Amino acid sequence: MSDHVVPHFQNNAGHARIEIGVKEFMCVGANPPYDHPHIFLDMGDDDEKVCPYCSTHYVFSGDLKSGETSPEGCSLVEESA
Repeated sequence: MSDHVVPHFQNNAGHARIEIGVKEFMCVGANPPYDHPHIFLDMGDDDEKVCPYCSTHYVFSGDLKSGETSPEGCSLVEESA
């Protein structure tokens, strides 16, 4: 079983650009139930990627940790049942 966790990011506030600390991630659009299909995005050798569903421009920042974003609050946090 893999210990690798792919962070999920959302854009409820409609930011044009979000800086993140990873190059492989999932974009969910806005918070559920207003989300789009959860899509895996990989920046590869690049430092930026645009989500094809919501057009959020994600930019890699080596200063941020895996689940951190700038602006803050764009990491999807699953609520426990």
